[in-house]
Amino acid sequence: QVPYQPSSPRQVANALALLQGRAGKTVDLGSGDGRLVLEAYKQGLRPALGYELNPWLLCLSNYRAWKAGCHGKVSFLKKDLWKVDLSDCHNVIVFLAPSVKPPLATKLLAELPDEARVVAGRFPFPCWTPSSTLGQGLEQVWAYDMKEVRQEVQGSAQGRPV
Repeated sequence: QVPYQPSSPRQVANALALLQGRAGKTVDLGSGDGRLVLEAYKQGLRPALGYELNPWLLCLSNYRAWKAGCHGKVSFLKKDLWKVDLSDCHNVIVFLAPSVKPPLATKLLAELPDEARVVAGRFPFPCWTPSSTLGQGLEQVWAYDMKEVRQEVQGSAQGRPV
């Protein structure tokens, strides 16, 4: 369990700017108070849903969705991100601690389709090269296109001595 830290308006704007013009199911892993899911929905990314284990944050997310007129249009689910199937997700938002990134990278590589894009906030994935990045310092976000990440991972695996 990672301590909750809400995303700043600039982090949210930067993350969603890297998903602009995209389509398909969008999920926020560890969705906190739901602000990224709500913004994704407002930008036309649908379906938009968040996975969050903290029941208080789930309540807050649902309240914010209701207040924004999005109740029933976005979903916040109490599910463990390690147990959800991400194979139908085209856009994944991740504002999680660095310690979670290496095992999460393995899960994302195994499950996401080639067309998927992963946007990481606060901390990049240590072993992946971003296809684009936006912002600086605490506001920085990184985008990873799964097809490119897979090619890079396969290339580095083939380059290693046996």
